[in-house]
Formats: sequence, structure tokens, C-alpha cells
Amino acid sequence: MKVKVFFLFILMFVSSNAFSQAKIGYVDSKVILEKLQDAADAQKNLDNLVQLWKTEVQHLTDSLAAIKDDYEKKKLILTDNVKKQREEGIETLERKISDYKLSKFGENGEYFVKQTELMKPVQDKVFKAIQDVAKEGGYDFVFDRSSEIILLYMNDKYDLTSKVIKRLETM
Repeated sequence: MKVKVFFLFILMFVSSNAFSQAKIGYVDSKVILEKLQDAADAQKNLDNLVQLWKTEVQHLTDSLAAIKDDYEKKKLILTDNVKKQREEGIETLERKISDYKLSKFGENGEYFVKQTELMKPVQDKVFKAIQDVAKEGGYDFVFDRSSEIILLYMNDKYDLTSKVIKRLETM
């Protein structure tokens, strides 16, 4: 909501007579990140970690299934004490799987920590390139068309995406 209010303020600001010469450009950060090798490398590293974690979850889940299957086959001949031990073991493994998933993929899990760690340098580099291109081109405002800000109209001559990509290639 704040972004939309800010955007409306900017539109009113830019449309006023005193500031009618404001130069506005836009970029498509999604396109920039798709063409940036650093972003692809960071995503590949993240994907490799996710695959490793998914393999571990699958291994734990397969172990749990085997233990449950074995328990179901033998529970009629097991003593109450052994049944209780096996049931507790199954519950412990179920908790372990759940905890592992949360630690890797939960709201504050390792996935999000790693994603931030790997993508922050890339995002900083892209932001610096956008700033450099905007300053060199004398732009007053640069919007990202792939974000939540809605552009009702845009003239392609103000698209700075390719200039930012070229800048990143020289960094």
C-alpha cells in the first residue's frame, strides 16, 4: 500500500509544471537477473543445496516407511514393552523429519538464509549498476517494472534494462 501511495505521489510530483522535465526510466530486474551469470551461479548453488536437503528428507522418509512397515507386520507378536519402544521410535523419527524440514525450508530456515547470503551480493551489484546508469543518463526516477509498482504506460526508449546489463558485463 505504501508503495502505491508513494508511486501516486511521484506521479503527481512529476506531472506538476515545475517538475515536468523530470526524466524517468525503468528496468526489468527479472530480465537483468536472468541474463546475469552471477545470479545463475547463485541460483545453481541454492538448487544444489535444496537437492541435497530433499535427498536427506527422502532418505529419512524411506527409513520411516520401512520401520512402520516392519512394525505393522510384527506388532501382533511383539510384547507390549517392545511395541511401546517401537512406537516411540517411530514418533521420534517423525519429529526428526518434521524438525529437519522446518530447519531447512521453514520460515526462518536455512533455505532463506542461504538465499539471502547468495543473492545479496548479486542484488547489490545490480542496484549499483542501475544507480550508475541512472546517474550517467541524468534520470530522476527509475522504476522496476517487474515489481509491485504498476506502470500504466511506458515508452520503450526509457527502458534502461539493456544498459544495466551492459554495465554489469563490464563490472
